[in-house]
Amino acid sequence: MIAQPATLWHATAAPTTLRPPAMGEISTDLLVIGGGFAGLSTALHAAEAGLRVVLVEASHIAFGATGRNAGFVVPNFAKVDPDGIRATLGDTKGNQLVQMAATSADLVFELITRHDISCDAQRSGWIQPSHSETALARAKDRTRQWAAEGRPVEFLTAAAVQTLTGASGWLGGWIDHSGGVLNPVSYARGLAHAAETAGATLFENTRVASLSPSGTGWQARTEAATIHAARVVNVTNAYADTLIPGLAHSFFPLKVFQIATEPLPPSVRTRLLPGGECVSDSRRNLFTFRFDAANRLITGGMHILSLGADTRVPRTIHRRMAQMLRLSDLPPLQYAWSGMAAVMPNFLPRLITPAPNLIAGIACNGRGIAMTTAMGRELAQWATGTPAEALAIPASPPAPIPLHALMRHAPNALLPISQWRDRRESPAGLGR
Repeated sequence: MIAQPATLWHATAAPTTLRPPAMGEISTDLLVIGGGFAGLSTALHAAEAGLRVVLVEASHIAFGATGRNAGFVVPNFAKVDPDGIRATLGDTKGNQLVQMAATSADLVFELITRHDISCDAQRSGWIQPSHSETALARAKDRTRQWAAEGRPVEFLTAAAVQTLTGASGWLGGWIDHSGGVLNPVSYARGLAHAAETAGATLFENTRVASLSPSGTGWQARTEAATIHAARVVNVTNAYADTLIPGLAHSFFPLKVFQIATEPLPPSVRTRLLPGGECVSDSRRNLFTFRFDAANRLITGGMHILSLGADTRVPRTIHRRMAQMLRLSDLPPLQYAWSGMAAVMPNFLPRLITPAPNLIAGIACNGRGIAMTTAMGRELAQWATGTPAEALAIPASPPAPIPLHALMRHAPNALLPISQWRDRRESPAGLGR
């Protein structure tokens, strides 16, 4: 047994044992740094392609954002849609990225089926209700754009949203039927097992202390090992350190809290999300909810001030959920946790290419499970020789965000303004 973060997912996933740390001299075709979804997907797909793969995780599999999210599988982008992506990236690259995102949930559930991963997966759909007339118009347009990509999406009236969610007040919305939910820790552990079965070697409790060029490849040093690799993929994402200069300043780190209640009684459970969908509404301070396999109600949120946030924010989120869902007898909190997400200014994922045969993948902007799984497949193609510029995700050298030390706090600092704007736009019957 190993110490785990105090999340619902770690508590309810099947027990596991820690893999040993890397020791001695190791040679490999591909070194993957980071044991989250992106790293595990990279390792799995690269090993299946015939490469010798070594993955190292500084703590243990699913320790970071991979094990600290809400378990939503959402095959789209948080703020951008196909038309906007093509306008930003051009038709060729835009088409590639749109198709990667559109099929990302397909990939997740295909891997779960193919590798028999037990992770409480439900392909029940993802719903985005609209809190304002502007958001409703955008929902119609989002439905049009993703339908044009052949996706199973549907515009929803206010009555349809209320029927599907069990909650009233939203003006309508849309649903992507290919989305769903799962236990992210169990999913990650299943990917790890699948990668090892395919031939990859995984080490935990193995932090890379230095990374330096060695011939045409790279040499990574850990506390007890020296790893020689022809190519290196760094996918520490929001938990990036100084290993690659400038990487940690290339995105905004966003701390997000999640909570889970004690199980709800059947009478309430049958009213809320009877089809098992997950919900993320359209507000800037968005409201989310879903159930786990034991009927615990799960939601999340951000904080304005860090002081006392670990105890203050979960209680605030719990009160908000009771108000939004009109649950005067909402069961008490059973779990509360937080994790870091990586957000780019344009809300698109990015590959960073700091040097030959070295690449990093960052910033899935709150769409981690689906997007990072798909990112891993792209990175495996790079490992087998596909040029970075030919991959679906835009690639560029490190480009630190100007005034990063100040700008990194903007999402939290602007939260009160976002909440005020949401209240102004929302109908009176919708909880705040």
